[in-house]
Amino acid sequence: MGRLRKRISTDVAPTPWRDERPPAFHRKEKKKKLDVGKVLINISIGLCIFSLIWFFYALYMRSSLAKRVMTLHPSPPVLDANSSSAKVSPERFWGSYRPQVYFGMKTRSPNSMVTGMMWMRQFPDVDINLRHTCEQGDRLKGYGWLMHDGKTFGVQEIRDSDFTLTTEFVKRMGGYHGGDWTWRITAKQHSSAPQAPVVSLMFYAAADTQGSLTAHVEDKTRLASITGFSEELGNFKITFRKPVTGELSSAKYASYNYLQTRSPGLEQLSDIVKHSLTHRFVYTPPSGEKRHYIAVDTYKPPHHQNTQKKDVRKESDFVLHQVTIQLPFQIEVLFESGSFHDRPNQLVGSIMTQELEKRKAEFDVKFEETFGLEGKGFTRVQVRFAKAALSNMLGGMGYFHGQSVVQSLYNEYPVLYPEGALFTAVPSRSFFPRGFLWDEGFHQLLLSRWEPQVTREAVGHWIDLMNIEGWIPREQILGDEARSKVPTEFVVQRNENANPPTLFLALEQLIDQLSDNPDKASFQPTLPFLRRLFPRLKTWFEWYNTTQTGPLPNSYRWRGRDKDTNVFLNPKTLTSGLDDYPRASHPSAEERHVDLHCWMALASGIMARISKLLGESHQDYEVTHQILSDNDLLNELHWAEHLHAYSDFGNHTHAVSLQQEKIYVPPGQPRPQFPMTRLVRSVRKAPKQQYVNALGYVSLFPFLLHILQPDSPKLEHIFREMRDPDKLWTPYGLRSLSKSDPMYMKRNTEHDAPYWRGPIWININYLAVRALHHYKTVDGPYQEKAAGLYEELRTNIINNVYRQYVDTGYIWEQYNDNSGRGQGSHPFTGWSALTVLMMAEQY
Repeated sequence: MGRLRKRISTDVAPTPWRDERPPAFHRKEKKKKLDVGKVLINISIGLCIFSLIWFFYALYMRSSLAKRVMTLHPSPPVLDANSSSAKVSPERFWGSYRPQVYFGMKTRSPNSMVTGMMWMRQFPDVDINLRHTCEQGDRLKGYGWLMHDGKTFGVQEIRDSDFTLTTEFVKRMGGYHGGDWTWRITAKQHSSAPQAPVVSLMFYAAADTQGSLTAHVEDKTRLASITGFSEELGNFKITFRKPVTGELSSAKYASYNYLQTRSPGLEQLSDIVKHSLTHRFVYTPPSGEKRHYIAVDTYKPPHHQNTQKKDVRKESDFVLHQVTIQLPFQIEVLFESGSFHDRPNQLVGSIMTQELEKRKAEFDVKFEETFGLEGKGFTRVQVRFAKAALSNMLGGMGYFHGQSVVQSLYNEYPVLYPEGALFTAVPSRSFFPRGFLWDEGFHQLLLSRWEPQVTREAVGHWIDLMNIEGWIPREQILGDEARSKVPTEFVVQRNENANPPTLFLALEQLIDQLSDNPDKASFQPTLPFLRRLFPRLKTWFEWYNTTQTGPLPNSYRWRGRDKDTNVFLNPKTLTSGLDDYPRASHPSAEERHVDLHCWMALASGIMARISKLLGESHQDYEVTHQILSDNDLLNELHWAEHLHAYSDFGNHTHAVSLQQEKIYVPPGQPRPQFPMTRLVRSVRKAPKQQYVNALGYVSLFPFLLHILQPDSPKLEHIFREMRDPDKLWTPYGLRSLSKSDPMYMKRNTEHDAPYWRGPIWININYLAVRALHHYKTVDGPYQEKAAGLYEELRTNIINNVYRQYVDTGYIWEQYNDNSGRGQGSHPFTGWSALTVLMMAEQY
């Protein structure tokens, strides 16, 4: 029998061969798991790649956006690179373009050789009283240009405590580097002075990183002359003539000293002189006692402590001539260009006097032809005041070169703007000796009447500082000298912040001049100037129209309000130019600002005029102007019926005040004997979206910029509020904020006194007089009322500004609304000089 086979149970699945495949549903499940894993891996890889791409793209975009703030506009500059050079503009090459010093000259070139004057009284009761840069703390009785044509000559009077210095200069064209010039300084004691003072005058020349100076000394201590060379000036010579009692009198006794050293920067010249002074020299007049006086000797730099950073800038030549003499006396300083070969004679003595008298006579004739004040019945002393106001603005023109410090949202730290030049008027030689964007539009309203070319050049310089976005830094702090006068917190300029586009006012006037006198030679360059300006002007307008828009269509909002709402009674809006004028108490993106709306209405109308004049497309600008000037839209956005006034709109409460901060002392801790408290804002009632209950300059803007139609019933409300002595009217001009306003003359912080909360400002008063003149000359139901207000307001402003000038020796930044007294910075012959246009009735 054969062997029995082992029985295999059918319940157990046989072991498959290795090459046998698993059942189909197992294969599908495993494949599904593998596919999902691959998908997840692929998605992860894709996300990583996308993240990396996005990361690098974001880095690239941020880097690109960060560069935009410091990338200049790509269109051709308005002004040629050499437009200020001696070759192209020889008559304006040299000038008193250093407004921050009492007396000095430089050229319109980036690294100009500078000249200047310092002085100090010898044997004073107090310590060294060196005068150089214009300082309000010097407490001079008055200083400023009496006559200055902006080009060829100037006469300035400086009244110190018991003597007066008269500084004069005359220029003469010749050669290739701007020609020659001569200074004459005449010193006279006041009749009230008990004895003739002894004064030291210091004349200097300083190079600014390029050029060289050589001192030529005679009799061991007297600096007879300086010779030098620079790229812009070629060879030149500065001669210091000996002092005399009068133009043709014999020389007076004087003691002489000089200093020859190196300077790391023009802003340090005063300090270098102060650290060079000693008492070791003896003043020995022919009759009188010998006395030790203060004079320059060897410069001894101050000791640098380890914590101080040593100045590593390139040092330049600095040479100074000191003459110490008893009053009265007269001294002349002569600059001669080496390229002036056919010079007929030296511009000194009687020759200078003849030239000076000739220029004065020409100035007087041109002034009357331009402004006609004598024909309007003004007295001789009033006309002299007006000449001084104009001359101070012309003599306050500065030429600056350097780099602004700017920042955007995309820059972690401030960056340097490209190097640039700026030819501009300045608001105040003592306090604001630099360019301000919204001030300059007002400045040029006056200067364009005197000489349109000055305005074309100044506006061209400002617009050429525009970046690719269309933004212009609103405060120009160019160069070390300018930066030395600015508090640190105001140095950095941010590209989201605007300033009122007042340059459009100056452009409108240039257009009017050209339209009224198309054949006059001085106006004809305006058309090609506007053609070069137009590409940048379009970008500038578009920048305002996109970056400063408000929450509703056709509304506008100033950016850049103060963010620390806990400290300020009302957070400032510096960008509006009106600083602490009350806006919505709690800044938000929901604000609408009526003044900016009106500025944009004005700008769009002028853009339409320029476009038409140039044959460019103008329809869009006209449409924008029609929309923004529509009185129904204006009323819808800004008319507060319960206030009967135009107002800002925003998140606001009037129930705010400054209160002493309460300090919490934990239980068991000793209470400080003198707790360090501060004033902080107390909000007694929560803010809500509403019109801002402030009546003042902002409320007037639809009237100030002629946006209101002549038959608008809103004019009746505006005229009534303007003429109310309990609100805006004073015998000296319109106050900036109603006397009945809760914030009238209220401090904004414990350190910030009221600024635009009551005092009288001449620029806005000029706009008010100009607007009244407009509404009195167009048909409408309020024509007669406007005429009466015009005569009264114009007279009040002119009389007060003139009276304060006579009483104090200065034109002021602002005027007290209760007394008319000048206050703030002085001299302030920026927009306060618009008084001249009110006198001339030129609007």
